[in-house]
Amino acid sequence: MSNRLGPARQDTAVIRPKQLDDAITTLVCLGFCGGGTGPYQPWAEVVPPGVDLALVCYAGREGRFLEEFATTWDELAEDATRTVVSAVGDRPYVLFGHSMGGWMAFEVATRLQARSASVPDALVVSSCNAPARGLTPRDMLPARQDTDEELLTWMRTHGLLADYVLDDPDLLEMAVEIMRADIAVRDTFRYNGAAGVTMPLQFLAGADDEAIEADAPAQWRELALGPYRHDSLPGSHFYTPEVWRTLPIHITAINR
Repeated sequence: MSNRLGPARQDTAVIRPKQLDDAITTLVCLGFCGGGTGPYQPWAEVVPPGVDLALVCYAGREGRFLEEFATTWDELAEDATRTVVSAVGDRPYVLFGHSMGGWMAFEVATRLQARSASVPDALVVSSCNAPARGLTPRDMLPARQDTDEELLTWMRTHGLLADYVLDDPDLLEMAVEIMRADIAVRDTFRYNGAAGVTMPLQFLAGADDEAIEADAPAQWRELALGPYRHDSLPGSHFYTPEVWRTLPIHITAINR
């Protein structure tokens, strides 16, 4: 299966399930390794009134299927940064990322901070170790050398594949292709050297997530140059189904 061509377009790079024109703030979500916007879309029913939801779609999937996948961390980060800026302009927003998306959210926030442009009001990172200590074997699961069946087993066990994907061989093939593309990007990660972020930083992690190091809360605290909060939630890498379904209620910056 081959990919693609063409520049990103706003109507395909950002999905807005609520479409609030008079929102007080916007929760902007960045995808995890192998993921798209689908797992975040039900959050439109959970975020508080007055909070919009903007879901960033990476190239090579969903409405951006005809575009080439990013091949390096820097390429994906610059695309995500441009997309976030185009999605929010000068309006208030909270930036959220889960797993690899947490690292990407930190990357985007530090890039915007360095440029003094469209900086989020708060940064929320979920189910990820702090990026400053670099890519470790614990962060490299699933792995580049895994077979297709091993990747599917990981996604069935730890991921959020929808039932309609599990029942469709073509969609499963596409899911593996996306996962392999994201793994390749993840494995090019190098820490950007940022001292940290000045906006409030919240770190969410599953109490039973074996991927998270014991000192991860302290690692993230060192990167918080402003207010910091850590919340331990039930479950593992994607929490429990109920916690994931209602995760926005745990995001302090949108529930004041």
